[in-house]
Amino acid sequence: MPNAQGTKPLGWRARLGVIIPTVNTVTEPEFAAMAPDGVTSHFTRMPIHFHPEHDDFKELMDDLEIRLDELKTCGSTIVAYNCTVGSMACPADMLKAKLESVTGAPAVATASSVLQALETLGVTRISMATPYSEETNAHEKGYLADHGVEVVAMAGYDFSKKETSGGPKGTDYASVAPDEILVHARAVDRDEAEAVFISCANFGSAGIAQALEDELGKPVITSNASTFWAGLRAGGIDDKIEGFGRLLSEH
Repeated sequence: MPNAQGTKPLGWRARLGVIIPTVNTVTEPEFAAMAPDGVTSHFTRMPIHFHPEHDDFKELMDDLEIRLDELKTCGSTIVAYNCTVGSMACPADMLKAKLESVTGAPAVATASSVLQALETLGVTRISMATPYSEETNAHEKGYLADHGVEVVAMAGYDFSKKETSGGPKGTDYASVAPDEILVHARAVDRDEAEAVFISCANFGSAGIAQALEDELGKPVITSNASTFWAGLRAGGIDDKIEGFGRLLSEH
C-alpha cells in the first residue's frame, strides 16, 4: 500500500527524541500509538538517577549530555526526558535548560508535563495509582503537594499476586496488563478527586485512559500521555488526538 503521506518522509512534521530509563519497554509503543500523522519518536536509554543531588547533579548532567548528543545527531526537533521519578529528582528549570542547551530543540520532562496537564485541566485534587512502593508514592505525593496538587488517595500496585524476579523492579512494572491497571486505578479513585493520575512511564496505561474517563466522568492522565502531549505542544503540534483521554482530545 502506498504511504498515506505520499511523497512526504516519515517525521516530516516533528521528530520527538526521547530519553527513557534502561528498563522501560512501554513508552515506545505508547508514543507510536498516540502519534499523529507526520510525527515520529526516537529513543535512547539511560539509568535512573534517584538522588542526583548527592553530587550536585553532576553525574546526571553528564549522563544527559551523552544521550542528548545522540538525539541531536538524529535530528530531533523536540526532546523529552521521560521518567516520572527521575524528573521529580531534579529542579525542573535545570533539567529543561540542559535538554534545550545541548539539542537546541524545545524540551519537556515528565514531572513538569504532568503538572502542566493538571493545570490545563483545571485540577488541584487527584487520586494517584502507581506500580511503586509506599516510599516512592510518598515522595511523589510530596512533590505534587509542593506544586499545589493534593493527592487525596494513592496506591501502588500489589505485585504479591504476580510472579516477579525477586520482588517488583522497573522491568516488572511493564508486565502488568492494561486491564489490570484499569482495575487498580479505578480502586484508588475517590469522589473528592477531580482527576486520576496513573504514574510511571513503564506502566502501560495510556490505552485505558479513555475507558476509565468514560466510566468515572473525570479526567484520567498518565505519565506517557502527559509527556507526549506536552512535547507535541512544545513543538507547535496542536492536533487533537482521540482515544487517550480529554487531555489529548481537547487540549
